[in-house]
Amino acid sequence: MAKFYQQTKDVILKQFSVDQKTGLSSSQVQQAREQYGENKLSEKKADPYWKVFLKSFKEPIVLVLLGAVLLSFLSSFYAFQVQGNPKHGQESLYEAIAILILIFINAILGFWQEISARKSLNALKEMNNRYSQVLRDGDWQKIPTVELVVGDILKVMMGDFVETDVRWIETDELQVIESHLTGEPDAIPKNTEALQGTVEIGDQANMGFSGSTVSNGQGIGLVVATGENTELGNIARLIQSVDVKDSPLQTTINKLTKILMKFSAGIVVLTFVIGIIRAGEFSINSITSVLSTSIALAVASIPDALPAVLSIVLTIGAAKMAKNKGLIKSLSSVETLGSTSYICSDKTGTLTKNEMTVTKFYENGNFHEVAGLGYTPTGKITGQLSPQPSIFLSGAVLCNEASVKEVDGKFKPFGNPTEVALNVLGQKANVIKDELLQTNRIVRTLPFTSSRKMMSVIVKTATGYLLYTKGAPDVLLRNSSGILVNDQIDNSDLAKQNFNQIVSDYAEQALRTLAVGYKEITQAAAETGNVSALETDLTIAGVAGIIDPPREEVKYSVKTLNDANIEVVMITGDHEKTARAIAYDLGIVKSKSARVIKGIDIETMTDEQLFQAVVGVNVYARVTPEHKQRIVKQLQRHGQIVAMTGDGVNDAPALRVADIGIAMGINGTEVTKDSADLILLDDKFTTIENSVKSGRTIYANIKNFMRHELTTNVAEVLALLLGLFFFNQTVGDIPAATPTLTALMVLWVNMVSDALPSFALGYDVAESDIMKEKPRDPNESILANHTWSRVLIRGSIMGAMVYIAFILAANLGMNRNEAQTVAFLTLVFGQLWHVFDARSSRTIFRRNPFGNPRLVMAVLFAGIASVLVTIIPFFNLVMGTAQLPTYIYPLVIIIPALPTLLLSGLKEIFNIKIW
Repeated sequence: MAKFYQQTKDVILKQFSVDQKTGLSSSQVQQAREQYGENKLSEKKADPYWKVFLKSFKEPIVLVLLGAVLLSFLSSFYAFQVQGNPKHGQESLYEAIAILILIFINAILGFWQEISARKSLNALKEMNNRYSQVLRDGDWQKIPTVELVVGDILKVMMGDFVETDVRWIETDELQVIESHLTGEPDAIPKNTEALQGTVEIGDQANMGFSGSTVSNGQGIGLVVATGENTELGNIARLIQSVDVKDSPLQTTINKLTKILMKFSAGIVVLTFVIGIIRAGEFSINSITSVLSTSIALAVASIPDALPAVLSIVLTIGAAKMAKNKGLIKSLSSVETLGSTSYICSDKTGTLTKNEMTVTKFYENGNFHEVAGLGYTPTGKITGQLSPQPSIFLSGAVLCNEASVKEVDGKFKPFGNPTEVALNVLGQKANVIKDELLQTNRIVRTLPFTSSRKMMSVIVKTATGYLLYTKGAPDVLLRNSSGILVNDQIDNSDLAKQNFNQIVSDYAEQALRTLAVGYKEITQAAAETGNVSALETDLTIAGVAGIIDPPREEVKYSVKTLNDANIEVVMITGDHEKTARAIAYDLGIVKSKSARVIKGIDIETMTDEQLFQAVVGVNVYARVTPEHKQRIVKQLQRHGQIVAMTGDGVNDAPALRVADIGIAMGINGTEVTKDSADLILLDDKFTTIENSVKSGRTIYANIKNFMRHELTTNVAEVLALLLGLFFFNQTVGDIPAATPTLTALMVLWVNMVSDALPSFALGYDVAESDIMKEKPRDPNESILANHTWSRVLIRGSIMGAMVYIAFILAANLGMNRNEAQTVAFLTLVFGQLWHVFDARSSRTIFRRNPFGNPRLVMAVLFAGIASVLVTIIPFFNLVMGTAQLPTYIYPLVIIIPALPTLLLSGLKEIFNIKIW
């Protein structure tokens, strides 16, 4: 059977029973979907729920606890059967059961966290689904790409992805990049002609392949393969799945966890050896007596909730950003946002409203002003207009793919905003495209490209063929031989100088300028002429001054980012004077004479010269996507973390090079979105500011959690070690070597009174001045800036207080369970007070304690639950707690607050950073 590229388009259409004018019917779509399935590649199946649940049982800490369960069961059996001590046997049995229950609670929490994270990330993925334009039942429709079926008529334009394998049936200057299949970066011109013989993929000029990108022109194709049946699907089946790479922060924390695990093992071995030496014998009894302290130390020294809380906090942050119109595509990008030091932004639509309106134009030697802003085609034009459509207005309207339609009483733009502005100008001057096409016919379109900075159409008129070209005035001037003045072509240098001055004057008024040129051509040139040859020796008919008002809210965002020590850089294709005027208005530059680097200057600069120039320059004009990429690279050489915005297909390389690529969600092409790390769902610059703030907040919350978690671990370990080394003789009714805390008490602290408040820290709002801090160094440890010293000092004081509370209780004549309960509650409320201090990088007095309602609720729950386990008999039996005299409870709640309040107060007064 002949291949698709070997058959004519008519044969292919007949083979799939498709009418090129109407596309598939609804019944044909359903039939094709049932036959070929959805248009998506098979994804790695997510682990079933039972595997997710059992995953936590492989964690090192859980293995340690399972070992403790086994030993507790053995100890219980030994006590019942050998020693004849039912009380000790019962205690060991309850301890084993309690640890098992806590293990299962941990597994359930881990299961809930992972499933919640999976749902959140899946929801974010769905928000980033791509869409394609297809012809069905006679209408062009925009549908999710997953719904494309074999036989669909698919339309693509510059910047789109080709989402299926297609046989091209119409092409208009179509060029496609197929580097993912061919390895060649150059765009491949496409046509509709059938090919003879066997041809390699890279030479199949009449075919398009899934995963390709349209770099120029437009085309219509017939879908011949979807999903797994595409060439991309063939490759996907050969590629082994790759696990998601941990972010730098996750890698750092994983390393820290391994270090703490080794430290824990060392502590346990040391405890065990010291205990056996003190017992004077190596027996079941001596091992049993030492084991409880060893297990408690193992549990105390490991921040077992850390990896889970990290993932959850990042996911929470990503979901919050999505609600604020910033779709982050990878969790690692969340933390990178907090390090951003440069934001390079396009102007149109991001810094400005993207509501282009022509307010002035010059044509045929005459100046005109245009009233009315926006897309409503009403507004008076000053100056004498010809009764016949002028060449300038005719060219502006015909060399134009945009339109304005009245929808529900409002005029809605369709297409490029600049072209919309020209279309509206035409309607104000009563020059209507549909009316012009009654006597003129467009026979060929030469689409705009960023390298040419021009677009052209070839029109067959009643007398011959005309080429209309529109584009940047300086580009058209380089390709023109004269200026149309009073119906005469003026080839003099003076005419060109005058035209340049008009363009410059418009730019000084922050107007974007767009020129229209024309020339008469032959039929042969019209049909087969080369683009570069056609767009030379033009006559300039006029120039339009177009305003794109700056967004008012951007001024505040720029100021906020500058206060945060983040430089905002405007990179635009506009004239340098226009760019400078808008940058000054927005506060990006502080002087009307600020330096602007033009694309032509970048062309002549070496990388070293550009490296020296980029710092201190905030406006770049007349640049190409290649220039953007060079600017980003040189800023990165200075150690800057660069965010780059873009919306066009040619912006994709610069977005990939940037540390954070930012794509426009509304006007951005699919290629740009695919290359980006952050997608602005509303195309607003303020969303970038909010996303940076979110990134900083998320990182600060993770750091706060780390500080709190490690402080608690230090306190637990120190309290147990102090008991091991110094509690070596009987005090009252409490025998020597009694651990300060039982293993179950430490487990309770880690799983309830520590983990729940720590998790609530992930919902904390930013400190009021977080956007006045310098961007963090991405290579800096999360425990830098005196974090370790603060952890050790506060953890040591808390641990010492727990041990002192235990000793005081023993000296007051309390029994073992009562003294351990006093130590337990002292630790619980010490860390519950400390969690409010951990919310701030400075002191507890700098934040409203009620600013995070989830944290307040978590603290209240943990505190009340911890008191209840000392009162309820069941927990007394299982955890070894005991009900205390009533007067003790206020003491163990209030006294543990003193170190936190005292240290914070001294730090507030003397600014002692290490505290």
